[in-house]
Amino acid sequence: MEDFTFLNPTKIVFGRGRERDVGKLVKPFADKVLIVYGKGSIKRPVKNDGGGFAPSLYDRICFSLEKEGVKWTELPGVQPNPRLELVRKGIEICRKEKITFVLAAGGGSVIDTAKAIAAGVPFKGDVWDLFGGEEICEVLPTGVVLTIPAAGSESSNGAVITNEDGWFKRAIVSETLRPKFAILDPELTFSLSDYQTMVGVADITAHLLERYFTKVPHVDLSDRLIEGTMRSIIDNSRILAKEPGNYDARAEIMWAGTIAHNDLFTCGRTGDWASHMIEHELSGIYDVPHGAGLAVIFPAWMTYVCGSDPATCLGKVAQFAVRVWDVEQSFGSPEQVALEGISRLKSYYKELGLPASLRELDIPNEKYEEMAKKCTEGGPVGSFMQLHEKDALEILRLAEK
Repeated sequence: MEDFTFLNPTKIVFGRGRERDVGKLVKPFADKVLIVYGKGSIKRPVKNDGGGFAPSLYDRICFSLEKEGVKWTELPGVQPNPRLELVRKGIEICRKEKITFVLAAGGGSVIDTAKAIAAGVPFKGDVWDLFGGEEICEVLPTGVVLTIPAAGSESSNGAVITNEDGWFKRAIVSETLRPKFAILDPELTFSLSDYQTMVGVADITAHLLERYFTKVPHVDLSDRLIEGTMRSIIDNSRILAKEPGNYDARAEIMWAGTIAHNDLFTCGRTGDWASHMIEHELSGIYDVPHGAGLAVIFPAWMTYVCGSDPATCLGKVAQFAVRVWDVEQSFGSPEQVALEGISRLKSYYKELGLPASLRELDIPNEKYEEMAKKCTEGGPVGSFMQLHEKDALEILRLAEK
């Protein structure tokens, strides 16, 4: 196990109706906020059990802010794989209106947009320079009302934004980016479609797998924590596939999404993240849902590393197969056990209605070389097995069908 320091200051406020506390949570930080949201679903009235309609999430947030004397301006229009143009617009609004707090009401794309705005307002240069390595010294405080469990951005230290000029999807990472609070009400996820829910499940699972596949020895405790979280996700996602309105299953998935990416499972180990880097190029160019892309890329990556560096990688993948998917050691050789685990992961994704190949995502092969090159332009990616351009290209080919 490696040395580590763990601190996650994001306050988690979990449970039914907790979005009504947003005004009290914002008040200590600011008297005027920018509410960032997506295409308007938070403004839809909510149908209740009696057949009538309750106030929308937007109305509940605004009422809570108004009650505490907090003023607001809004920035709608965030889309999946959020765009730099809207970030720049949000920065301009904050500077003009003297806004000192950014509130995200939505999923990972909304939260990442809010974080990028918060980092860009006090920065003297163009915000995209921060994604190129400029140091983040100061940010506006942010808060979150989470509506889509997936990205884990509600308590993470990073944000990912796509630059429309060249379709580069890049990340910033800084401890200053962790939100001050995150409100998690599982009932806010009831309106998600089955596909949105399961794409989120794949995203959460990928965050766990990126941390799980490490070369650092003697990390049994965090191995077991990650494995247990994966098994819980598998069980509860299967419940949601049959009972979309099951509050308890949604609560389990929502909490799993947060702890999967709040760095608790990073303690003492170094994760891989190559699959994320490859998928960023995929969703940056073709705008596929991040979780759907990861559902395709991750099994291909696992297959590739098992065949290319079995001495280092095979044992861990076989452990994943045994502990998460109950593959018997007697199933065969370590390679056969590992491949069976990968096969069961792919079957599980298909069971959830997720794509199993780039072909199912309607991704042509004409830009594989471009994606592999852009993915590795700063050097090899990954730590479990370092991948160069040719490796990334082979993984994309494995993911094709």
